[in-house]
Amino acid sequence: MKQTARTFKALADETRLRILALLLAEGELCVCDIMASLQLPQSTASRHLAYLKNTGWVDDRREGVWMYYSISAKAHQAQKELIPILNSFLPTLQASVADRERLEGFGKDSNCA
Repeated sequence: MKQTARTFKALADETRLRILALLLAEGELCVCDIMASLQLPQSTASRHLAYLKNTGWVDDRREGVWMYYSISAKAHQAQKELIPILNSFLPTLQASVADRERLEGFGKDSNCA
């Protein structure tokens, strides 16, 4: 029951929902892409990404100095069932549309090399 509560608690924040929306749409993103798209400082983006990682929503990998994030391949059962719902609902929200437009304008991975 505690894991289920943590799963839902992670969704109770607008920034984390916006990050999940981007990752569901793009598959994998560098932290700098997330920062630019959501217009967040590195410390804020990293804090929310760490929370999502600790609750099992995202996986990370290091490439050089950059961290890349994606939806977890080892999601818990509740998360596996919520992902299709989030994937159908989050992209329709105005904030998600604006985030994806900023990401396209920023040029994915342009500053991550």
